[in-house]
This record gives sequence, C-alpha cells and structure tokens, in this order.
Amino acid sequence: MIGQALNRVDGPLKVTGRATYAYENWEAGQPLYGVVVGATIGKGRITRIDTESAESTPGVRMVMTHHNAPVQGPRVESVPIEYWRAQPALTGPDVHHYGEPVALVVAATFEQARAAAELVDVEYAAGHGRFDFAAHEGEAYAPKQTNAGLATDTAVGDFDAGFRTAAVRVDQRYTTPYELSMPMEPHACLVAPRGEDLDVYVSCQIVDAARASVAATLRIDPERIHIVTPFVGGGFGSKLGIHAETILAALAARTLRQPVKVALTRQQVFQLVGVRPTSSQRVRLGAGRDGRLAAIAHDVTMHTNPDMEYAEQTAATTRSLYAAPHRLTSHRLAPLDLPRGSDVRAPGEAPGMLAVESAMDELADALGMDPVELRIRNEPAVDPERDVPYSDRHLVDCLREGARRFGWEGRPATPASVREGRRLVGYGMAAAIRGHFQGPTTVRVRLAADGTAVVQTDMTDIGTGTYTILTQVAADGLGLPPDRVRIELGRSGFPSSWGSGGSWGAANSGTAAHRACAALREELLVAARDDARSPLHGLDPADAVFCDGAVRIGGASEALSEIVARHRPEGMEAEGETRFMGDDPNYADYSIHTYGAHFAEVGVDADTAEIRLRRMLGVFSVGRVLNAKTARSQLMGGMIWGAGAALEEEAVVDPRSGAFVNRDLAQYLVPVHADIPDVDVVVLDGYDDKANPLGAKGVGELGICGAGAAVANAVFNATGLRVRDFPITLEKVLPALPPMSV
Repeated sequence: MIGQALNRVDGPLKVTGRATYAYENWEAGQPLYGVVVGATIGKGRITRIDTESAESTPGVRMVMTHHNAPVQGPRVESVPIEYWRAQPALTGPDVHHYGEPVALVVAATFEQARAAAELVDVEYAAGHGRFDFAAHEGEAYAPKQTNAGLATDTAVGDFDAGFRTAAVRVDQRYTTPYELSMPMEPHACLVAPRGEDLDVYVSCQIVDAARASVAATLRIDPERIHIVTPFVGGGFGSKLGIHAETILAALAARTLRQPVKVALTRQQVFQLVGVRPTSSQRVRLGAGRDGRLAAIAHDVTMHTNPDMEYAEQTAATTRSLYAAPHRLTSHRLAPLDLPRGSDVRAPGEAPGMLAVESAMDELADALGMDPVELRIRNEPAVDPERDVPYSDRHLVDCLREGARRFGWEGRPATPASVREGRRLVGYGMAAAIRGHFQGPTTVRVRLAADGTAVVQTDMTDIGTGTYTILTQVAADGLGLPPDRVRIELGRSGFPSSWGSGGSWGAANSGTAAHRACAALREELLVAARDDARSPLHGLDPADAVFCDGAVRIGGASEALSEIVARHRPEGMEAEGETRFMGDDPNYADYSIHTYGAHFAEVGVDADTAEIRLRRMLGVFSVGRVLNAKTARSQLMGGMIWGAGAALEEEAVVDPRSGAFVNRDLAQYLVPVHADIPDVDVVVLDGYDDKANPLGAKGVGELGICGAGAAVANAVFNATGLRVRDFPITLEKVLPALPPMSV
C-alpha cells in the first residue's frame, strides 16, 4: 500500500460538508460569540477605555478588558519552545503593536457582538514606535541562536582571504518582504466548560502544544484541557501555536460558564498570528574561472518583535548546499514594534534560497557558464560545515533529470535575446534543499476481533493527507485492505505527537504507526505459533506474510480476526514511537535533507512589464514516497507558493502606525488559477534508511525552496534586468526594459 496514489480517505467527508472544523462544532450546544477589539495605534498605552455603551447593547453578556480579565500565567522563557508557552492576553494597558487585543465583546449572536465591539471607546497615549525596517536595520543584534536551535553564526576557513583572492566575485544584497501564512480557514476556537474542565475546539497544528499553552495561560492542570481538532483548514506554520482568539474564548467561557466562540476576521489574522520577517540578505560568492566556489557568505538581517524574539534560520540552508573551503553565515535581528516573527511555510529556506539561488545565477552569468553546470561543479562530497556524510543526496540527479525534461538546452544563452511578439521569453532554474526534522511522536494501533484496525494519535491533518497516509502505513503493516483501517486524529486524549509542521508530520507519525504495527505483528505471530488450535502452530514466524486480513506461513493461513478473537477478544493494541532527533544518532552522524531542482519559463510583456509564468517543472528527491498523489499535490502547492513569493506576495507596513495597509486578500496578492499555467512535478525513486525505517522524508515545504529564485532567474534571462528587491513587480521592471524594435 505504501506509495500508491490512494484517494484521500477523508475526501467524501470534506466534499459533502461533513468534516467539522473548529468554528462549526455544535456538540456543546448554543454558544455565545466573541469579537476581538484591536488597538488602533502601534505603540503606546491605553489611557481610558469606556465599555458602558457596548455593555448596554442588547445581547451583550460581557466586555473583557485588562481591567477585568482574569489573572494569567506569564510567558516563561524556560519553556524551550514558544508554542508550548503561556500566551496571555489583555494583561495591561501597554500596546506593543497595531491590532493587539484591547477588549473582547461577548454576546448572544455574532452580529450583536460585532455591533457592540464598535462601541468600545478607547483612548491612547501614543508612543514612539519603530516601524521602518530600513531605518532601524543598523540597530540589529546577534541572537543567542536561531529558530530550531541552529547556530546564529558559522565560520569555516578564512572567508575574507578566500573571497579577496577569488577570480570572479559576486557581492549583492537581496531583500524580502513581510509575508503571512493565510490559511483558507481563519484562526477560530470554541471553548465549552464542562465542570472544571474545558473542551477546546480549536484550529491548530500541534495538539500537545495547544493543550500546554492553554493550561499554562489559565494556570490549571493540563489534564483539564481537552483539545479537539480533527480537521484543520490549512496552517502553514501559523497554527503551530495558539493565538489570542483561543485564550480569549477560554477566559470568557470560564468566566461566563457557557460555550464561547471566537474567530479572527481575515484583517485580524494579518496582525495577530505572526509574520515571516522582512529580511535584508547580503550574499557573497567567490569562484575560480572554472566556476568552483572558493568562498561563500550569507549574512541576514531581519526584524523581530522586542518582546517575543524570533530569528528565522534564513542563512542556515547555505551551510549544506554547496562546497567551498571558506564559509561564513550570520543572522542579526532589528527590533521593531510589529507583530512577532513566526514560522511561515519553509521558514529559513524560502527567503534564504531566493537570495542564494539568485546569487548563484548572477555568478553563472558573470562566468558565462550554464547555471546547471555551475551547481553540479560545486556539489559537495560531505556536508561542508559539519564534515559528516549525507544520508541520501541526489541533488545532481534532480538537476540533470530536470534539465533533460524541461529542454534546458533551448535556454536563451544571452539575456533579452528571445521575443515572441510582444513577449520577452526567458528560462530560469534553481536548486532546492530542505532539512529533515524528527520529533517525539506516539501512535497507538488497536486490532479488533472483527479484523478492523483503529489508529490513534493526536497528530493533525491540516489538509496534507495525514488520514490517508496513516491508513496506507497501517494497512501495509497489518496486511489489511484500506477500508478495514480507521484513523482517529486531533484529540488530546490520544497519544501525543509533534503534530503537523516543519515537514515532519508524515514521517514522524508514519514511522510510529509502522513500529506499532510491527509490535502487533509480533504479538499475533507468537500467539498463533504457541496455540495448538491455530493452523500456524509450531511454524517459523520468520516466513510469515500478512495479506488480505490474514497471516500466511507457507501453505497455512489464519485470519487476523480469528487470532484476536481467540486470544484477546477485547482487542490487541500496541504503541510505536519516534524520538527527538537530538536523541537519534543518525542525525548527528549524517546530514539529512531533501533536494530538488526547479525550472521555469516566463514571458514578459515588453510594453507593460507584465510577467507571465508559462511553465514550471520541479524534480525532487524525498526518500520514499508514502502517497504519490498527496506528495505531488504538496510539492506542486509549494512551487506555486514560491512563484507567488517571487512575483506577488508582500505585506506593506504603514510607517506611521505599524499597521499592514493591505490586510485582506484583495490587496495581499497570492497566485490564482489565471496566474499558474502548466506545473509538472517529478519525484525520483528513493529510500533514505538513515531518516527512519520507512525511508521517508518530508515533502510539505521542499516545493517552495528555490522555486521563487527559478522564476526570478527566468525574468532576468528574459529581460536582462536583475531585480533583487522581492517581489518582482511591474514598477521594478518597466523602467529598465529594452526598447522594442519596430
């Protein structure tokens, strides 16, 4: 079953509207509705807040402010990962960023709550806010470490000497904007009190983190918090932790002793769930005339919120990508009074590879060398900074196969040399790399006397296909048809996991399920071998084959249901686990990544500078594929995301207030169907035995990595213009377009 293109087992529920998301639960009965009131200044202090008019409005049950909000637990730095920490709200009069909650209005209907929220009168003493990244970039400091615990800076060899003596040098600065995850399902929560317990129906990616965070904030035993999130309408990092809507709903529900629903509006999502930091990246490459790199440096400065530090690991990818004896990477943070930085799909790699792979294209142009050949010449034999072997590296295979399939030999050798009518046509390419991560995950598999299996874990399905791939792993592990396997996810009463995020979800939960099934197989075989009533009595279990709901040894067979019914009529169960990667020696002994190569063709209107993506190809190496259909979908979605990052996506800050001025999907542009033509995805056969027993690695974010750079490099090839300030928009291209010949 593993690897087959099985249709989504949850598909019928979703297309018939029976998949219940956080805001749609009615198990608790009729709820009250909460609406968040946000600050209208970016920095300062509340001097007066008048709730009398709002409280006198029909249907209003409560207006919560910092004056009457319950005492909450502090955000404790000793908790190592942000997502497990308390997230207090309405704790005082200070305003740290635009849109920060200053009140919650709770009423009998949503319309009543929304109307009353407009009547909350707040006066402020505005402070001096730092909102302009360029103006404060010089105030940047070095954090203790970056996201995922990676080193802030690294140095190998003597970069200055290596770069100074290189025959060909590239030294450029690239900038990337604020970006947001923007899942289809806005952040929402329903909290229902049940005695001293709280049932929390929330859209989140990590159940264990949500439970710990709510409990720490409310200062109650985590066992009294019951998280329910069977379906999540996308997350892309923004739901790894919980946010104000969840805490405020929980506070109100405990106070009023009634269920309370709170959902953020799309505009509020921009201000309240974290952003990908804007960045300024200096990339320096020094090479010989033969194209072999002698020196590579990647220095990144990005924004952070002064109260909640976040250092995106933007330069970390450069550490493992290409060979060079002299190396340097660094990360610096400029504090701004803006929403906190946060994980957005492919944190680090997505913005970092836009810069590095653009710089590699600039080096190829300076050398007069094919960009594919340049990358192949700089393929490392071992990880160039860690000096350990790669577990399973097939980047060169991706490059060569992609070039062959794309017809790369037809690439215009000279930029701005190919025209089709009004269109300037260009080809671009880029490499892709993404670290593979592993976190602690437990999965329980229970085999019933009727021969059906139930798989339980608090792992989430954020639209990526968890229900389907766990069905396949369990069906494969127990020799059952898929329709005899049921997957139960997203409840805190199930064995805990690291959830969905970081491209670790499928490999973590799949490996744990695989191990649980292996333990069940062993128990079944021992029971049958030692039972004189079994046709398998006394036979060698080493020859056993599990298939079609039975186990066969030679010519003898017995149904699994018969073994279970005879020995454990109440059912057999086993648990499987994965460990934290820091406790797995393979992650110390090997450099474990996924790889790919992107190819893009664009057409640029010579009169208007309109850029149209004409076709795109990605070739990837991800180890063993668990489901060919869902893997392709994930990789394609990532490629489209990368194209949007290159050409469209940008959150713009008002330097007067710190507000995002384009805070809706009419103005914050992401690709739509008309923007995306033919996209082809190819996945090489593979199996990485160092990653886990399944040989599988994550695919959810690899598709983004390098995709935007391939598009940007195609724009250069089409026009001869290099745009280093992303996204590449009309006003940056039009003034430099070559004149059309008549």
